[in-house]
Amino acid sequence: MAFTDHLVTTMDQLESMYGEVHPPARVKEIDHINAHYRAFIEKAPFFALATGGPDGLDCSPRGDPAGFVRVHDEKTLMIPDRRGNNRIDSLRNLIEDPRVALLFLIPGCGETIRVNGRAQICVDPELCASFIMENKIPRCVLVVTVERCYFQCPKAIVRSKLWDPASKVDRASLPTSGTILAGITNSQVGGPEYDRAYPDRLKATIY
Repeated sequence: MAFTDHLVTTMDQLESMYGEVHPPARVKEIDHINAHYRAFIEKAPFFALATGGPDGLDCSPRGDPAGFVRVHDEKTLMIPDRRGNNRIDSLRNLIEDPRVALLFLIPGCGETIRVNGRAQICVDPELCASFIMENKIPRCVLVVTVERCYFQCPKAIVRSKLWDPASKVDRASLPTSGTILAGITNSQVGGPEYDRAYPDRLKATIY
């Protein structure tokens, strides 16, 4: 398919395709967390964190019981960095470029909340201890200075039927983690034993 003759490569081309911005799309964006946006953030058990650095972009899932993202004040969010796989791609990026984008999801809610800002990695012992979970203290807390905050309308959630129980996918219809790893490594890593051990490993390392 010869699609290269039909690429949009200039801002004028792009803007002419879409026309004027819908007025509410502008006024909903503010430079702080107001009471209404705070209500959404404090109900969100999940968000995606996007960062960028010299080695590329990263978007990682972050989740905990609702309220785990602390609204310290109208310009500041605090987020515990829970135990992971030690790749620390997001944290590596933040050392080089503090800019972040956060997308909050609330089960059953069509609107999403988006926050753009700059993050710092804080290891203050008292702050980290204030985020203790199951007797485990996070190694660091991300302190996000909010620059932009706004809600995204429900269209994407409605189109995807994300919260519709009928859209739920049977996990057994997809490759397991062990199968994926075995395929990538010619069975040097992964396989059925990896999958059998994973539930206990998850339970032991979730915090």
